[in-house]
Amino acid sequence: MRILPAIDLHDQMCVRLVKGDYATAHKVAEDAVETAQSFLAAGAELIHMVDLDGAKDGTHPNYPVVRRVIEETGASVELGGGIRCMDDVARVLDLGVKRVIIGSAAVKNPQFVKEACEKYGDKIAVGIDALGGTVRTEGWIKDSGTDYIAFAKLMESYGVKTIIFTDIDKDGMLSGPNFAQLQALRDAVSCGIVASGGVSTLEDIAKLRDMGIEEAIAGKAVYTGQLDVKKAIEVAGEA
Repeated sequence: MRILPAIDLHDQMCVRLVKGDYATAHKVAEDAVETAQSFLAAGAELIHMVDLDGAKDGTHPNYPVVRRVIEETGASVELGGGIRCMDDVARVLDLGVKRVIIGSAAVKNPQFVKEACEKYGDKIAVGIDALGGTVRTEGWIKDSGTDYIAFAKLMESYGVKTIIFTDIDKDGMLSGPNFAQLQALRDAVSCGIVASGGVSTLEDIAKLRDMGIEEAIAGKAVYTGQLDVKKAIEVAGEA
């Protein structure tokens, strides 16, 4: 299993939110490039970045920061937030991003995902953000009413190779992932699953690893010092 340390960007700053609430945004690091360098030094192979402004309103003031991280550190980056059409995918890939995460647009326009997968293959991932088992959109604000398992199966049928699953209730709470929902998802699809939200201890990582989850995103726990990225990577790689 791989550990993906997270950098969330809002107004070009590294921030964290609680349960996706923009009112809770608080700065957690001074510089995204320095933060990425520290993750790489700890052994990270892929950094998870989120353009929070893009997710909320479709603006992309954070793209220059993403480009700087990639160009100045050589990091492999996946990026999500406000990617709504094929032109957006191309623009993100032009930044040097290795994997593009389609979120809300996947719910509104599933055909877009199919077209993106046909053109870009495993460079496309879909983010499924759920609350109470239904998929949320627009930066987690709107409830689509779509069951997360049914949606994951649809995305897999369209060629999606990676699903990033977040239980919004767990995000930023340092209370552990939603193992039950992740297990149900693991049982339902064969594509790669990335666990996001609540990953906060080495025990969490060991359990996800043993469940057959391919990747896990580590966010708030890294910034609070509760989770050491190097140790997390070591545990994730244990047989």
